[in-house]
Amino acid sequence: MENVSIKYMVGDFKSIGFKEYVLRRLKGNYDTKEFWANKHISFTLNKGDMLGIIGSNGAGKSTLLKAISGIMVPSTGKIEKRGKLVALLELGSGFDGDLTVKENTYLRGAMLGYTRPFMNSKYNDIIEFAELKDFQDRPFKFLSSGMKSRLAFSIASLINPDILILDEVLSVGDGAFRKKSEKKMKDIISGGATTILVSHSLNQVKSMCNKILWLEKGKMVQFGDNVQNICSEYEKFLDRKAK
Repeated sequence: MENVSIKYMVGDFKSIGFKEYVLRRLKGNYDTKEFWANKHISFTLNKGDMLGIIGSNGAGKSTLLKAISGIMVPSTGKIEKRGKLVALLELGSGFDGDLTVKENTYLRGAMLGYTRPFMNSKYNDIIEFAELKDFQDRPFKFLSSGMKSRLAFSIASLINPDILILDEVLSVGDGAFRKKSEKKMKDIISGGATTILVSHSLNQVKSMCNKILWLEKGKMVQFGDNVQNICSEYEKFLDRKAK
């Protein structure tokens, strides 16, 4: 990632129709503002690295992940990736509430590019891992948010990518499931995947990551391999902010 910045335009177009937008533009009465979600972010990762991204709410972490995964295009700068990339973002989205858990499992698998024979061979493993064996025929909309996230994680973790992006996905479920999902991710990472993790759990970042990026208000505060020290400095920053 080389000097990447991402700009949002905010203003009147969020609340007015197209006709009103044209009229205001013609009259010069159109108010917009620029908001830079990320500014001048640069770093390099090698095969097998695991990067933890930390920062307060609104620091630009999720926006950066969307740019890396290709959902957003940077306003300036360049992102270069080599290999197959899989992003686990917003796990609970993309399901049909009126379909059953089983139907949604196959639907999400198809969305991720899995064939039906592959899903047939993996279905029981997915349901077992998600701890939803007794809920297979229940409409998806009746599941708790934790159950939905567990199912999404279980399906998505079947992949074997070169680059893996995780946005708070290791926090799904209860303590036992979190440990299980962490182990699953460690297995994928040990296979050589380069991984980027956004997490509010500093203990998670300390135990799993060999590199760390600290963002604040869209800007890069620190980047490096001294994970413990940077986490300590970040904790002191949060303490000062709270006071």
